Amino acid sequence: MSQFTVYANKNAKTRKTFPYLIDIQSDLLEGLHTTVAIPLCKASQLNDQVIAKLCPIVEISGEKFVAMSQQLAGIDRSQLGKEVANLSENRALFIAAIDFMILGI
Repeated sequence: MSQFTVYANKNAKTRKTFPYLIDIQSDLLEGLHTTVAIPLCKASQLNDQVIAKLCPIVEISGEKFVAMSQQLAGIDRSQLGKEVANLSENRALFIAAIDFMILGI
């Protein structure tokens, strides 16, 4: 498992709204049973009403998704399904979103 990898959401209660989860936890902590993830929802569900600095828009298989950074959570790794993509090229966007959420910058 590597940081900024996108996984299918295995949680039946939330996967319709959030089909994917992006693992943002450092690879140094991969031995833990938990990880920190940001849920991704289809951009079309939000009608372009997002705070771009807080919720980066990324593309997976030609479809746009919004990273709902304000809903990041610690989850058990067993909730991560099949690996779908790696978004490490968007690292700066995710770090900026977390900085904005926590520090306001």
